[in-house]
Amino acid sequence: MDAPSPRVLVVDDQALVRTGFRLILTARGIDVVGEAADGVEAVAVADRVRPDVALLDIRMPTMDGLEAARRILARHPECRVIMLTTFDLDRYVYAALAVGASGFLLKDVTPEHLAASVRLVCTGDALLAPSITRRLVERFASGSGSGVIHRDLTALTPREREVLTLMGRGLSNSELAEELTLSEATVKTHVARIFAKLDLRDRAQAVVLAYETRLVSPGDARN
Repeated sequence: MDAPSPRVLVVDDQALVRTGFRLILTARGIDVVGEAADGVEAVAVADRVRPDVALLDIRMPTMDGLEAARRILARHPECRVIMLTTFDLDRYVYAALAVGASGFLLKDVTPEHLAASVRLVCTGDALLAPSITRRLVERFASGSGSGVIHRDLTALTPREREVLTLMGRGLSNSELAEELTLSEATVKTHVARIFAKLDLRDRAQAVVLAYETRLVSPGDARN
């Protein structure tokens, strides 16, 4: 059975951008259930429509996307947030991860990638543009990370530590299955247990944790 279409809230202070995102997503079978022009309105609309995914511009008047994301996730922890910006500045990436965002995309993303990204984060996957991922990896692996999350890894089994390490290197579930000679269903079970034991929202936090705990280093990452 096909998964239900994600319900999306689009938030940007430019009406043309909101309209463009709505048209792109609707044309690809994704339901846009609300729009907002700033962070204050975004929180109110999220309370009303309870989206599966919120696409949030970072730079907005009244309340920026980072604060809006923090408030939306505090009230609706089941929601997934993708931050959108025209700038791939480091401080935005770490701040977005710190408030619990599952993804970070530049606004010049292709329509196909935008739609795929919305569906991806609904599965619990992380989403970061490749250029941003490389800088994120370098920042955390160099020991100058912002300390987004800290977890005790002793609760993990050796196999779960192995899976977390490979997630940190950027492997998808299908690639994990191939690497470990396991079924994809078994990999998904391991990933779910890792999330539960370490109280992680999704792969974005898992990747950060893998670098903070030195399970992986920059040379291990896939571009």
